[in-house]
Amino acid sequence: METDRHASTIVDAQCGVSWAAVAAGAVGAAALALLLTAFGAGLGLSAISPWSDSGVSASTFKTGTGIYLVIVAAMSSAVGGYLAARLRTKWAGVYTHEVFFRDTAHGFLAWAFATLLSATVLSSAAAYLANATAAAVGGAALQATGSVNPADIYVDKLFRASPAAPAPASSSNSATPSNATPNQSRAEVVRLWTSDVHEGYDFSAADKAYVVQVVAARTGLSQADAERRVNDVIAEAKTAADNARKGAAKLSFWLTAAMLFGAFAASLAAVEGGSLRDGTWTDRVLNPRPI
Repeated sequence: METDRHASTIVDAQCGVSWAAVAAGAVGAAALALLLTAFGAGLGLSAISPWSDSGVSASTFKTGTGIYLVIVAAMSSAVGGYLAARLRTKWAGVYTHEVFFRDTAHGFLAWAFATLLSATVLSSAAAYLANATAAAVGGAALQATGSVNPADIYVDKLFRASPAAPAPASSSNSATPSNATPNQSRAEVVRLWTSDVHEGYDFSAADKAYVVQVVAARTGLSQADAERRVNDVIAEAKTAADNARKGAAKLSFWLTAAMLFGAFAASLAAVEGGSLRDGTWTDRVLNPRPI
């Protein structure tokens, strides 16, 4: 009875979490994740090419990037969880199943801490490396979209002169329906596009009829051709928005998978690290504790 009371006193006096070991494992996992991200960015830059029929395709590149994210998360989290369990202080008088749980918790906490650390401190560096790869895929067009309003690009396509269309009449006879100057009419169409198409992915009936008239007056197209051009540009904008939505959804799924695999790898590696920490060496043969 006296021995059991003494053992329980030892257990109660010990802290169940070694935060120093958790922090060390988290820092190691975050640093390794950054290293592997940089390596992956280099692989991406060497695998893609702006020339057609050269390098990997866009779909293959996206899938490969997602798989690589999962691999990076599993490898870095496993190292962090292993360090968190291996560097902890040995618990004396703690039951075997309790040690197993604490080691697993140490790995999970190291993964969680590394995730938060990467999302805050290392986000700018990781974003820089990711943007370097993305810039190689998109080139100058991707850089332009970061500084140019997308509405301006689509309005440029609306007002693009057609070689087959007759030249518009003189400025005195080519006034827009609102008798506005070309710059004023363009600014008005940009505002309509931003408010209507960007929010609802289509013009209202009245706004669309007005834009068709402005495009016909500015380009010399017939009313039917101007309406067809407006419909084509709107369809192109919808397709681009839908592709962006699908890409964001796939990226979210890949990130979720990477985080789940990372949490599992960290917890599993922590169990192994704790087992090695509490084992005894005899003639270079490890006798780990029973689990």
